Amino acid sequence: MVTGEFWRGRRVFLTGHTGFKGSWMSRVLLNMGAELTGYSLPAPTQPNLFSMAGLEGNIKSIIGDIRDFEKLNDAVKKSSPEIIIHMAAQPIVRESYKDPRYTYEANVMGTVNILECVRLCESVKSFVNVTTDKVYHNREWCWGYREEDSLNGYDPYSNSKSCSELVTSSYKNSFFGDGKTAVSTARAGNVIGGGDFAPDRIIPDCIRAVMKKEPIVVRNPHSTRPYQHVLEPVFAYLMIAEKQYEEPGKYAGSYNVGPDDCDCLTTGELADVFCSAWGGGAKWENKWRGGPHEANFLKLDCSKIKKSFGWRPRWHIAKAVAKTCEWSKAWLAGKDAAAAMDCQIKEYMRGE
Repeated sequence: MVTGEFWRGRRVFLTGHTGFKGSWMSRVLLNMGAELTGYSLPAPTQPNLFSMAGLEGNIKSIIGDIRDFEKLNDAVKKSSPEIIIHMAAQPIVRESYKDPRYTYEANVMGTVNILECVRLCESVKSFVNVTTDKVYHNREWCWGYREEDSLNGYDPYSNSKSCSELVTSSYKNSFFGDGKTAVSTARAGNVIGGGDFAPDRIIPDCIRAVMKKEPIVVRNPHSTRPYQHVLEPVFAYLMIAEKQYEEPGKYAGSYNVGPDDCDCLTTGELADVFCSAWGGGAKWENKWRGGPHEANFLKLDCSKIKKSFGWRPRWHIAKAVAKTCEWSKAWLAGKDAAAAMDCQIKEYMRGE
């Protein structure tokens, strides 16, 4: 799906590189020999995967706010990237209810800013904006959403990402119609994997609970989501960026990136899988506490990316959870987190 030779020496600019998914992306690009520049706020949690992954001394890391256009544009100009992958965002639904203004500023104006940088930088040949499965107008039906379905996220986070999609479409139509810069968006489902320490996410909550030898609190066990290991979307984003770089007229567009139907689980089912994989008597409790609206059912139709690239998910949910537990136990045992990441990246690339 991804050609290592293509990425060797390739100049890549990645926003959001200090986050959970951004750290995995950075490690993959570093391993493939890309010339990587990252631009992001400081790592959002403590502890954080960015520090554990040994990235800061091995890539050009710029700490900056995606809302600061002048600093962002200067960073893009100096790095002269061929490919930009935009992952910087305020990513938490419940946080978006607490601070909607910041969520819109980061997720909408952040997109405007990076696209303006692309418009002004002649070296950029491929741009991928990472959004979310929550961009769709969710009717809570049993069918998977397709790329042409209506965009209208309900909560401020989801809606801000819908707006980010629209901004990208406008810039694509208005400024990149000549084909010199290929532009795509990628809409991924919920990701899991080692090194996620974010609040209000089920797997990090599970790991925090078992570390304390407490029951796992599941606040909404009946909500259904498409869960996938973080390496699935990371490699999909790279695949889109690579293929549209080579054939912009053929591959630029919007893509759902999600698991197969068998990996769309309720939160309670996911907690069961985690407890089984972790062992040691791990258990969970239903502690519905109410709270702001969140979707109860959401599923993606990924036919387009499968047909366009022959892409298929490699790790189903049981293996994805097992790999998350494997990394977490290695970290808790004091083992090298970066080495554990590299091992899983190699396994994934080999299709194991």
